[in-house]
Amino acid sequence: MKTLLLALLLTLPLAVCGQKDVTKFLGIPVDGSKSEMIRKLKEKGFTTVLESDLVDMEGTFNGMDVFVTIQLNGNKVWRILVVDKNVSISETNLKTRFNTLCLQFANNGKYVPDEDIENYFIPKDENLMYEMTENDKIYFAGFYQLPSDGFHLDIPDANKRILCSMRPVWFKIVNIVVGYTIALFYENPFNAPNGQDL
Repeated sequence: MKTLLLALLLTLPLAVCGQKDVTKFLGIPVDGSKSEMIRKLKEKGFTTVLESDLVDMEGTFNGMDVFVTIQLNGNKVWRILVVDKNVSISETNLKTRFNTLCLQFANNGKYVPDEDIENYFIPKDENLMYEMTENDKIYFAGFYQLPSDGFHLDIPDANKRILCSMRPVWFKIVNIVVGYTIALFYENPFNAPNGQDL
């Protein structure tokens, strides 16, 4: 009987974290068509960027001016890419922004870190540019969104990671030719490319 109850408890959250409740960006499911996503983002105050093949929209997110790119697989939205508009060449600013984002996600009850949060922070004395250019180091932090329908289990974070692993949100420092910035990704793995075009 205990085995059956445990199996039911593990199956129920999988359904909740699965296709029924996909990753959301600003409360908008990362799903559907590009035109639907653009319409919903306009309702949130974003505007369309004209004459750009790389960026779809611009607006404010988490107190920062950002560009938003809607990435598709076929005609379905599978990822929202958010990039700070202000490109920084200051290592101090990048480290501060990255570490602040780590803290914001870690302290937000809607997310659980992919691993121990301490592994993500960039030390103050780290030579960021050297590590990225000479040692190909990647500065990355991954999280999972918890279900938004009010269903929560009082279980350890490690189990929440497994149960909600199909709702990834992650960010990293990227080089965009004119400098370095932070890129955030809100993904719906159910719509991700799976090799169908190979």
